[in-house]
Order: sequence, then structure tokens, then C-alpha cells
Amino acid sequence: MKTFNFPPDFTPTFGHPESKEWVYGRTVVPLAKFWMKYVQRLEVFIEHAERIPTEGPAMIAVNHTGYWDFVYGGIPAHFHGGRLVRYMAKKEIFDTPVAGQIMRGCRHIPVDRAAGAESAREAVRRLKAGELVGIFPEATISRSFEIKELREGAARIAHEANAPLIPLILWGSQRVWTKGHKSVWRPKDAKIVMYVGEPVEVTADATATTERLHTAMKELLETARATYVERFGEMPKGEYWVPASMGGTAPTLEDATVQDRRDAENRKKKRTEDNARRAVEEAKNRAELEKASGVKKLLIQAKQRLRSMRNK
Repeated sequence: MKTFNFPPDFTPTFGHPESKEWVYGRTVVPLAKFWMKYVQRLEVFIEHAERIPTEGPAMIAVNHTGYWDFVYGGIPAHFHGGRLVRYMAKKEIFDTPVAGQIMRGCRHIPVDRAAGAESAREAVRRLKAGELVGIFPEATISRSFEIKELREGAARIAHEANAPLIPLILWGSQRVWTKGHKSVWRPKDAKIVMYVGEPVEVTADATATTERLHTAMKELLETARATYVERFGEMPKGEYWVPASMGGTAPTLEDATVQDRRDAENRKKKRTEDNARRAVEEAKNRAELEKASGVKKLLIQAKQRLRSMRNK
């Protein structure tokens, strides 16, 4: 069994200076390849990796069906020049002790869902510096495993940075670990098909660009699924990782959209409650400090810092 498979006319190339970065290029990438080969025992089939530029910037728009997508989505770039993809990812990941250090070490870009302007500016800066930036334009995992509504951030960033916008489709990663299901360390006979698309036309009209991207990603997804069926046979009926449109038990796109909206409302409500609680706590801390002095004030400050660290 070969882990990484390409068409006969494709020859992997390496050597970009990015590949020599200690954390990402020399540590994370080799470990990820080892994990996929010897632990997950995956077979990955990559089509049109040559569409990832070996030099210069590109915004890579990846569909999102599983928690490992940020790893799998970097494979085409790795094998075509030894490039590294800097992903835009929710800031909560950066706030965790171990994963956060890795994300920062790889120079990924934190995104605050409540205020994403700064992360967009940073993505533009990275692209203008000639880097590859990865983005999940669906924002969250698609429970239906279809292409859901896209946000316009990818189109706006690519236009401002004058960078190509390249769609990338993964099919099969949901079998490894997806929303609502446990992670499978060694999924049986798991295959992943990847298709890199042609760059989408980018204009100042972000809505029109996003529509073109959505169409391209849907078409690539259909192609990836057809390739999967052609090579490995029909997808099993009644499986959670198979879309409803193909006889699986995954929710329909419409049902998944309803659940996504409900989740978004719950997140917004929680943010509001957390902000209110934090404001009360900060006011209480200020009042406590104003009444204290000397050593007692220093002790109160230390106690407040510890309390703040526990609450994160």
C-alpha cells in the first residue's frame, strides 16, 4: 500500500526555503506524514498538485469535512515544491497550551470570529510576502459533507493581495474524524481523494467571486466523489460518513444549515454571557485593588492573575 499517490505524469518536487523551517517544515510535516502512513494507514490520491504555485502567493480555499483537513490540505503544496500552507484558524486553538504553541510555531493565522478584520489584514500581508494561505470558506465543518454557503473573506483577501484563489477539495477525510463522531485512529480501508482546481477569477466584486468559487468547489467535489466510486466502488449505504444524497445517514444540506445556525446563535449567546461576566469580574477586581495598598495589593494582583489563568 502506497500512502501518497499521484498521476503517472506528476513528479514530486521539494526544496523551497519554507521546507527548512524548523517547527513546520522539519518537524510537523515529517511527523504528519509518518502518522498518516503508519498510524492512520491512509491511501491518499492527489490530482493536479501542479496547480499549486512553487513560488509566490496563493489563497487556497479548502472544503471542510473533518478535523484533520488542515493537515491533509497541505499535502499538494508539500509535494509540489516543498511549500507550506499557513492556515487561517479560529483563535481558540491558539489559546490551548500544546496546540497553540504548534500553531504559532507554524505561523498559522488566528481568527477571532467576533472580530476578524485583523486576521484578514494579516492574511493579506502574508500573501503579499509570497506565502501560501489556506482558508476554509465554509467557516465550520460541513455536517452534510456537501459544499455549504461560503463566506466572502477568501475573495476579499485574494483581491486585496492580488493573489490567485485556488479551490482544493478533499473527499474521505470525514472517515477519520468529523463533527459529532469519535476520532478513528486507524480507519479501515480509508481512502482520501484530493483535487486541486484551476484558479478562480478574482474581481473587486467579492460576491461574484465567491459564487464562482462555490460553483468550482461543488464541481470539484462531484469529480472527487466520482473518482472515489470509480476506483473503490460504490459508497456503502447507511454510513454516517456518506452524504444523504448518496444513501448515507449524514444530514441533508438543509438540515445541517439549520443546525449550523442554531450553533451560531448559541455561540453568540455564550460570547455575550462571557463578556458580561468578564466585565463584572474586572470591575470587582478594580474595586478590590483600589482599596488595597503595599504588600496586600501585590498579593491581590497575583491572586487575580491566577484566577484569570484558570478561567481561560
